[in-house]
Parts: sequence; C-alpha cells; structure tokens
Amino acid sequence: MTNDERPLVGLNEIYAAQDVIRPHLHRTTLAGSSYLGKRIGATLFFKLEMFQKTGSFKPRGALNNMHNLSEEKKRLGVISLSSGNHAQALAYAAAMSGIQATIVMPANAVTSKVEATRGYGGEVILTTDDLMETTLDIQRERNLTLVHPFDNLNTIAGTGTLGLELIDDAPHADVVVVGIGGGGLISGVAAAIKHNNANVRVIGVEPEGAPGMTRSLASGVPEHLDTLDTIADGLAAPFVGQHNLDHVQAFVDDVVLVTDAQIAEAMGLILERGKVLAEAAAASTYAALLSGKVSLSGGETVICVLSGGNVDTARLVEILG
Repeated sequence: MTNDERPLVGLNEIYAAQDVIRPHLHRTTLAGSSYLGKRIGATLFFKLEMFQKTGSFKPRGALNNMHNLSEEKKRLGVISLSSGNHAQALAYAAAMSGIQATIVMPANAVTSKVEATRGYGGEVILTTDDLMETTLDIQRERNLTLVHPFDNLNTIAGTGTLGLELIDDAPHADVVVVGIGGGGLISGVAAAIKHNNANVRVIGVEPEGAPGMTRSLASGVPEHLDTLDTIADGLAAPFVGQHNLDHVQAFVDDVVLVTDAQIAEAMGLILERGKVLAEAAAASTYAALLSGKVSLSGGETVICVLSGGNVDTARLVEILG
C-alpha cells in the first residue's frame, strides 16, 4: 500500500476523540514565560501536559483506543509495550473501562513508572528481549488486542485533541514544537493544526541518540534503531510507525536533533524559571529553541508542548547534577 492509499487522520476523527475523552481528562494549561521567551526572542507558551492524568499526554490516545474496542475485545483484554508513559496511561484507561491491561516494559525502565503502571491496575512484564517480539508472543498466547503506543490511527486521533486545544487557546501561534519518540504525539498534533491553519509551522524534535524519525524521513521508510542513547527515555523509541511517518511527511515542516546536554540545560531552566518539572522528553522542545535548532525571525508566538513530567528523584538529580 502506498502513502497515498494509507489513511491520514482528519478533523472528524479528532473531534470524535475529543468527545470520548473530554469527561475523563484535564484541559491542561497553556502558560507563558516572559524570561524563557526572551531567551529565544519570541513570545513563548508551554502546554503543560505534566498536569494531565498519569502525568503525560498519553491517556488521550489510550482512552480513545479503549472506546473503540468491541465488547469481545474488551472482555479478553489488551496488551502493549512501553518504556513508561504509555504503560501508565493504558493501565489507567483500561481500568476506567473495566478492561485488563498487560504492558511489556524494558527491564531497565524507570522504577517509578513501573510502580505507577502497577498502581493503575496494569500487569507489567519486564524483559531484556525485544519489546515488540515479546509483546506479540504474549498477545498470541493470551488472545489479547494490541494497543500500539503510537502506530495506530485511534492513538493519533486521541493525541490530536491536544492540537485542538492549542488552536483554541492560541489561535495566533506561529510555531508549535513537539517531541518525537515513535511519532504518535506529533502525528495527531500536526494533523489537527494543519487541517485548521496550514501556515503554522510544526517542528519535531528528537535526541541525537534516538534519531528514528530523522532517519525514516531520509530513507522514506520506517527505520529501526539498533542502539538508543539518550536521557530522554520518553523519546527513546526503537522504531518509527508507518502511520506516524505518513503523518509527519504530510503535516510536519521540519525535524531537528538536540543533544542530551541541551536537553538537560532546558530541563533545568524550565524548572528554575518556569517553576514546573518537565521530564527530559518534554524539555527537548525548549532545548531545540534555546540551541537555535529552530529558526526564528524574531517576535513569533511559539508553543512548546511539554509532553509529561514523569521523572523520579534519583534520575532528576542525575540529569541536573
């Protein structure tokens, strides 16, 4: 199937997802920072998704997926793979719907994220093996439904609701900056924004140690990464989804790379001057601006999506010193 034949999420699907998830989630704040804006020569706003249920944007897609399951699939249960934020979100969304969720996580996943996932009612299976292969093996054994963390149209429609909120709260925005792991968040946000206003620039950000989308755009096909090396575990996806690559090709203006040092600096500044704790994956968006990786002419209105705040104390001390 060619790119032209594969579906892209439209506004109807995103508005439908918004109706589904609205009763169960927060409408997170869009907050400005004059000091951090002056540092980049722009009017700056942060979308504070660390104040979302489970501490990240992920429940948006998870809840939409649960709603669209058949009754039989709900009865049998769901499975997915995640380094942390999607795991917590799926466990939360499934529990709200009376569905059993199993999540395969890497053995070195952040302890607080593993514990939180179990706290929301999810069954966690830790593995040192390939996450997707392990997940598919268990799916077949138990006859579960796979809820993909990013390569899924229901997930993309769910994340698109964040884009709708940005359009409502900042209709005159010039630039929106979004982190990229597998690509689920930026796919939905970019689709929502570009369907409303094609003139808004949507910029994706990846760590240099996890450049999956950058390589996929260069090759034209979803790429797998043999190694991952970044403090931004929320952006350390080992592969890019086909649906996500399609949406980035259609709706995203540019994808830039940042270093771990740049992410750490941005994380510290957001905490010190913005008074909010953004996990490394979230802080990558401001890192791209602060480091000059995103070109600005001066005076634009820029939104950084701070995708989550799930970082434990030990990891925070390690990153910020």
